[in-house]
Amino acid sequence: MLSTVRDGDRLAGLRAGGAVVQRFGLALDGNACGPLWAAEPMAIEIKSPREIEAIRVSSQMAAETLLLVGDQLGPGMSTEEINRIVHEDTVRRGAIPSPLNYHGFPKSVCTSVNDVVCHGIPGAQVLRNGDIINVDVTTFYNGFHGDTSATFYIGEPSPEARHVTEVARRSLELGIAQVREGARLNDIGAAIQEFAEAQGCSVVRQFVGHGIGRKFHEPPQVAHYKPLGGSNPRLRAGMVFTIEPMINLGEWEVEVLDDDWTAVTRDRSLSAQFEHTVAVTKNGCEVLTRRSRPLKHSEIFPTVLSP
Repeated sequence: MLSTVRDGDRLAGLRAGGAVVQRFGLALDGNACGPLWAAEPMAIEIKSPREIEAIRVSSQMAAETLLLVGDQLGPGMSTEEINRIVHEDTVRRGAIPSPLNYHGFPKSVCTSVNDVVCHGIPGAQVLRNGDIINVDVTTFYNGFHGDTSATFYIGEPSPEARHVTEVARRSLELGIAQVREGARLNDIGAAIQEFAEAQGCSVVRQFVGHGIGRKFHEPPQVAHYKPLGGSNPRLRAGMVFTIEPMINLGEWEVEVLDDDWTAVTRDRSLSAQFEHTVAVTKNGCEVLTRRSRPLKHSEIFPTVLSP
């Protein structure tokens, strides 16, 4: 059963540092981003123009917070400092960080360093020259969520770190390029998998993109590879979901650590991820979390990869 707390009460509790617990809505299998094959078929909600505008507002808040993180990142910063930046900036906007207390997640943002695939918990870890880190920001405002993430370079990246990061960046772009009314949902993952594997990388299977709106996670689940079997609905204008490919330098398998959140590559190879929230339109799609300027410490290399 979901607890019900009025937004104003939750926001007051966040400002006071209180442990305000609110489960925004179950993921399809009870996890933050569950495995595709665990999902029961569920209807995909078609959002109204008014709802899409509300998601756009939340998404732009999340995008601006991510830009702020990029401005301040550097060697010597702890992941807890990133959490503080995200929490304070989100609350300053009159919004709520969606991850906080979501199924017990203890922080306001996910910070995933090097071989951490996703759901890294901020803490005392200090970033070092050569690290890569994914920062995943989700903002809840006026009843709707907006979700975005990016992988950043800390100092000078190794060739391997640059490769997996730029493959992940391009994978997201290729996935978004498939989104248009009448296309099939699995076209997204097929394009991503074909490209990433051609670059010598692998695509994580255990975690997927998701519908988003009034709930943090809702149908559809968006695979970043081409599933074998299962449903493959046509995309319709008004669908809103995230595309968030997790690309590994080594094999695709992951394992979850004892904290029950942090997912790492099983072979401890580097992993990178980028994410946008998109809305299907009659003529293609709108990237609701599109940023207003280049992302510092991330968008630093010219685009050299091609499909």
